[in-house]
Amino acid sequence: MTAAGRARPGDLERATLDKAAAENFPVAPFFLPRAWRDDLMAVYGFARLVDDIGDGDLAPGGADARALGVPEDKAGDRLTLLDALEADLHRVFDPTGPAPRHPLLLRLERTVRRRALTPEPFLGLIAANRQDQLVTRYETYDDLLAYCELSANPVGRLVLAVTGTATPERIRRSDAICTALQIVEHLQDVAEDLGRDRIYVPAADMKRFHVQEADLAEPTAGASVRALVAFQAQRALDLLDEGAPLVGSVRGRLRLLLAGFVAGGRAAVRAIAAADHDVLPGPPKPGTLQLLREAGVTLRGKG
Repeated sequence: MTAAGRARPGDLERATLDKAAAENFPVAPFFLPRAWRDDLMAVYGFARLVDDIGDGDLAPGGADARALGVPEDKAGDRLTLLDALEADLHRVFDPTGPAPRHPLLLRLERTVRRRALTPEPFLGLIAANRQDQLVTRYETYDDLLAYCELSANPVGRLVLAVTGTATPERIRRSDAICTALQIVEHLQDVAEDLGRDRIYVPAADMKRFHVQEADLAEPTAGASVRALVAFQAQRALDLLDEGAPLVGSVRGRLRLLLAGFVAGGRAAVRAIAAADHDVLPGPPKPGTLQLLREAGVTLRGKG
C-alpha cells in the first residue's frame, strides 16, 4: 500500500494472479510456451476478478472498486461492481476509445489483441456472476447446465482460442469437460456454498433422493445425501469421459495441459468416492499420486 493507503496497480494484479496456485486446475504451468503462459494468466486474472466480485472476496480497502471507477459508497455493491467491470471490458474491445481502467484489464487488452479474442466468453463469465446475485437455487439439471454454459464453458473456449486450436468439435468436448469440472467443484463446496445461501445441486434431484436443505447443513452426510452426491459425481464423470477425446485431438504441450484438466476432474471424483461421498465436513481433495495416475490414464486415452 502507498502512504495514502491505496494499492498500486502492480499490487492489484499480484493480489489476484497469485491465487492461481490455489486453484483446482493448472492455470499456466511451466511447461507451456512463455507466450501462452502470459496470455492464459491474463485470461485467468479477469476470470478470478469476476468471481471475486461475485463472491464478495475482493481484497479489503476498495482498491478494485476505485480502479473500476466505482464510488466509495457503492464499493460493496456486487452488481454495481459487475456493471463497472463490464464497462471496462468494453474498453478492452474498443481500440478507438479510452484505455481500460483496471490493471488486470489493461493486461487482458494485450492478450485480446494478440489472440484476436472475442468478447462473448468474458461477457458470459460476468453474466454468471450476475446470476449468482439473483439466483441461489436451481430446479433442474438442465437449469444447472445453462448456468455452467456461462460460468465454466467460456474458460475452456478461451484456452482453445489463446492456443489457436478451436474447432466446433473441440469446443463441444471442451464444454463437456468444463461443465464437469464445475459440477465437481459444486460438490466439493456444498457446505461453503450453503454458507453463501447458494445450492447448486438441482432441487429435482434433492427431491428424488429425499434430501432437504437442512440435511446439507449437517456436519456429516447421511445416506440420502451421500447417494445424491454419488449421483451427481457420476454425471460429472460421464461428462469428463465425453470430453476426454479432446486431449487426443491436440499435440505437444497443449495435450499435457488438457490432460491435466481432465485428470484433475477425475481425481477429484475419485477423492469424493474415497470419502464415501461425504462432502459436508470439507472438500475431499485428491493427492498428487492420484492426479499423476489419472493424467497417465488420460494421456493414454483410457479410463
